[in-house]
Amino acid sequence: MTDAAAENSYPGERLGLPSAGSGSIARPGRRIAALAIDWACAVIVSIAFFAYDSLATLVVFAIVQIVFIPTLGGSPGHRLLGMRVQLVTGGWVGLWRPIVRTVLLCLVIPAVIWDADQRGLHDKAAGTVLLRR
Repeated sequence: MTDAAAENSYPGERLGLPSAGSGSIARPGRRIAALAIDWACAVIVSIAFFAYDSLATLVVFAIVQIVFIPTLGGSPGHRLLGMRVQLVTGGWVGLWRPIVRTVLLCLVIPAVIWDADQRGLHDKAAGTVLLRR
């Protein structure tokens, strides 16, 4: 086992998080499914109100993220799949972090580049982590 592997035997260990269960790092399957739920909802709203305008879909998606993360602790997809967004140090994310996180998420590339703790660059830049509830 390499030194890096010895330091991080599971995602979130460096952050002091448990390896599984409540409070552990949300795994990719849940994250992708939550993203699909949120995007599908944005598409439905876009079809209903904007004749399926792709820019409107992106704006609806972003608004949902920015509104629901600070108020409910996660987007509807996160909540349905048992996840929450919080600060790495614990607690409420505040108002500006969801904006930074969402802008980077909408750019796609930062969201698909992860560190050893399975945190995307959008979460790292915002100082947040997506955890299991």
